[in-house]
This record gives sequence, structure tokens and C-alpha cells, in this order.
Amino acid sequence: MTASHILFLIGGYFLLLLLISYFTGKNDSNTDFFKAGKQSPWYVVAFGMIGASLSGVTFISVPGWVADSQFSYMQVVLGYMVGYLVVAYVLLPIYYKWNLTSIYEYLSQRFGVVSHKVGAISFFISRVLGASFRLFLVAIVLQQFVFDSWNVPFEVTVTLSILLIWIYTFRGGIKTIVWTDTLQTLFMILSVVLSIHFILEAMDWNFSDFLGSEEFSQYSKTIFTDDFFARNHFLKSFIGGMFITICMTGLDQDMMQKNLTCKNLKDAKKNMVTFSISLVVVTFVFMLLGALLFIYADKFNIEVPLMDGTPKTDLLFPEIALNSGLGITVGVTFMLGLIAAAYSSADSALTSLTTSFCIDFLGIDRKTEKLQKSIRKKTHIWMSILLIVVVIIFKYVLDRNVIDGLLTVASYTYGPLLGLFAFGILTKYALKDKYVWMVALISVSLIVVLANIPPEYFGGYIFGYELLPLNGLFTFFGLWLIRKKPGSES
Repeated sequence: MTASHILFLIGGYFLLLLLISYFTGKNDSNTDFFKAGKQSPWYVVAFGMIGASLSGVTFISVPGWVADSQFSYMQVVLGYMVGYLVVAYVLLPIYYKWNLTSIYEYLSQRFGVVSHKVGAISFFISRVLGASFRLFLVAIVLQQFVFDSWNVPFEVTVTLSILLIWIYTFRGGIKTIVWTDTLQTLFMILSVVLSIHFILEAMDWNFSDFLGSEEFSQYSKTIFTDDFFARNHFLKSFIGGMFITICMTGLDQDMMQKNLTCKNLKDAKKNMVTFSISLVVVTFVFMLLGALLFIYADKFNIEVPLMDGTPKTDLLFPEIALNSGLGITVGVTFMLGLIAAAYSSADSALTSLTTSFCIDFLGIDRKTEKLQKSIRKKTHIWMSILLIVVVIIFKYVLDRNVIDGLLTVASYTYGPLLGLFAFGILTKYALKDKYVWMVALISVSLIVVLANIPPEYFGGYIFGYELLPLNGLFTFFGLWLIRKKPGSES
């Protein structure tokens, strides 16, 4: 598949997204941009959220991680499922009760302005880094397999990618995203299933041959309970996954903004439960693809591609799909899946960043209607520029598997959100609001120090994703120290 073919495919795909944007963005109102008029069918939201949750990171990085971690990521995913139930039955009722546009408005009403800003800043940093991780992964694939052959700089590739997202989201916002996510999820799942089919066909295997093969057994270990000190122990992964979901979905404006477009709480709950079950199944299919990719690469002596002189397992899937002679059908399905997976998360991230910044920092709801629309559009542009800058920086500083890096960053940035919401829900205390930012800063600092202490100081214990609940616990304890009785003065 040539670079010209890939570029033509990308162009056709975005024309389809622009068509959806045309119909969903006709109103061009802030109500539709932020809440989609609260008319989204729950089943459409549930299906679309699969693609938004998985993203380009899962599409490439999870299969690429199988060689090092086998199926241990499924331990984290099982934790995700429990976390989604907490979101559905604890957090969603609160958001609907308060009729929120930005979920961080809850912190303002519960504790005060400083708590609101701390929560919004935690999300803002988390989502900028998370969206940039995802966009970076797609950009390096496009760069290596398309734009390098035309000597186009990486910076131009990134700018063009985000410009395309801005074009189809700047009018319809979340109303457009709900429907484009549905299309993107469909393309992504079809791509993975068809890739598995064609690779098995090339190896002269059926699906049963694959699952029963000795090669598959070398990658398929899922539950790790031998060494509690190891980073991938089941209990640590499961608990970490549960809290990652509570934070990265339930306390994340990006994911919750889609849920808040449902007509009512009952529909939002149905959406969340259906989505949680579907996500486990789809992620397992990704793990199967990862094992198959490495088996195929070993059989046909395909080397893991290099990036800046270093082997990059994230690039194995595109290498096999585009350059191993499997045919144009595999190449087309891969590129459609990659583009769909990447942009289904990036477009909603851009919309949610715009929403949060407008509501939480600029107080757009207190402006005149004419000024509100102008502020929203300008903010949308600035958020796009910010993502471009951060993605370019990642090219020079990122040195690990992208999915691992994404979840590790979440351990630092989502902790204050977890502590704040937990304190608000589980206690009736008010806070000395002006000190909340100090608690958040100290908590994150403690986690950074803890994560960087050599394992030998803890008897060989290696911290993993359990850093996130620890971060939340530190924040909760700090908030307890600055608590005050409801209604009392600071």
C-alpha cells in the first residue's frame, strides 16, 4: 500500500466525518456543543464510547505490549469493569442531580472556588497529556509510513492531523462527537477482526488452530499471582484498573460529557453498564491480535521497526499490515481502524478541553449569548494549538510503550480529583477551601517521590498502577486535616 493510497484513504474518511458534522452542527449553539441538547440515544453513546476509550493507543500499543507483558493487561481491564459500575451507580446520579455541564462544578458547589479550580486543573493537565499520547502514536505511524517518503516534517504531520479534527468539531462539538464516535468504533472493530482473519489466512490457520497452538500459549498467560512485589501482580493491576476507570472515566469531563448528553439518568446507567461489558470483550480481541502479530512476525522473520534507532513494538502492527505483503485489503482495513481509533478519542478530548476551559476557568455561562459563542470558538482554536505543541514535545521525550506511559501519567494527575470527589461523596464536611491546592500539590509530590524510590528500599517491591489510589488516599487524608463542619466559617 503506497503513501498516496493512504493519503487518499484519509481524505475520503474525513470527508465522511465532515458530512456528519454538517448535519449535526447546523444549529452551532453552545447548548448543542456542550450537551447535544440532552437528546443522545444511550445505545449510540455506549457503542461510540468503546472507540473513544480504546483509541489509537489501544489499537497499536496494546497489541505491541503483548511480547513483554503477555495478556497481563486483561487484569487491569477486569478492574476497569468494576470501576464502570461505580461510575454508573455512584457518580452519574450526582451529575444528573446537579444538572452539570462541567462535572467539576460539583466541587465548587460542594467546597468552593479553589476546589473547583484544583479539580479542573487536574483534569486539564490529565486530558492534555492523555490526548497528546494518543495523537502522538498516530502521528508517528503516519510519519513513518506516509510522510517520511515525501520529506514532510513531523511537526507538519501533527499540525495537519489536529487541523482536520478542529474542522469537523468546531461547530457541533459533543453533538457531532456522539455520532462520529459511533462510525469510528465500527471501523476500528471491523479493522481488528478483519486483520486477524487475513493474518490467519496467510498462515494457513483457522481460529481454533491459533488458540490451540504452542506459539499462542507463550503469550496468553493472563493472571499473574506468583510475585506480589512484581508490577504486574493481579491484585495490584485489578485495583489500579478499577481506580483508573473511576478517575479516567467517572471523574473525566471528556468521558462524562458524552454520558450527560443522554436523555435521563436511567439511560445513562444503561449506557455505562453495556459499554463496560463490551469493552472487556473488545480489549480481549486486541490481545489476541497482539499475540498473532508476534507469532506471524517470528514465522516470517519480520523485525520490530525502529524509531530513532530503537525497536518500537508499537509499530509492529502497522509494519505487518502495510509492508509484509498481506495485500491491500489488510492495509486499507488497518488504516481505517487506526484513523478511526485515534480520532475518536482526540476529537472528544479537544471538545471536552474546550468545554472545561470555558465553564471552569472563563465562566462562560455568566457572559452574554453572543459573547459565549465567540469565547467558545476562540478557546477551541487555542486548545488545538496546545495539543500540537505537546504532541511535538513527546517525540523528543517519550521513551516507553505508549499505553504504559499513559496509565502511569494518570497515577500522578488524577489523584487529586479522586481524593476531592471521594471526600465530597463520603463525608459531610466542608473544607478550608483556600488550602486545597496545597493538599493536592503535596499529594502529587509524595507520589512522584514514592514512585522513584529504588525497589530495593522496599524489599524489591515495584509500584505499579496502585499509585493512583494511593494518590487519592493521600489527598483524602490531607483534606481531612483541613476539614471544617458544614456551615462553619474558615
